[in-house]
Amino acid sequence: MAAQAVTVSLPSPLYERLARRAQRTHRSIEAELVDAIATLPDEPDELPADMAEAIAALHLLEDGDLWRAARHCLAAEKADRIEELHTKRQREGLSTSESEALAMLMKEYTRIMLVRSRAAAILKERGHDVTGLLGEHEP
Repeated sequence: MAAQAVTVSLPSPLYERLARRAQRTHRSIEAELVDAIATLPDEPDELPADMAEAIAALHLLEDGDLWRAARHCLAAEKADRIEELHTKRQREGLSTSESEALAMLMKEYTRIMLVRSRAAAILKERGHDVTGLLGEHEP
């Protein structure tokens, strides 16, 4: 892949964060910047509008708020209802209202997972260890 040279003026705090990250990983600031840009989410128009809106401003959140977003889970009752509807669909099929309910629940679940994954990615970009989030569930 051909590389293009770009000159970018960075605010000092951002440059310092990149420099610390580069030093920690024994890489150049340029390599860290390329990686940071490569991990940007897809263009918002590639996601449904409500999904794009859900993650659009996550990068503006403080770390504590991002940790809460990264740990947020679908309510247990809703998760149980999804499982119940999936089982019923396999066993005997769903009514129209049940199919609509399942679709709404799955959309909510997908939105939560999108926010969680993007929040975790931002935390990782900021230098946090997010491995503890793997397999983490709220009761």
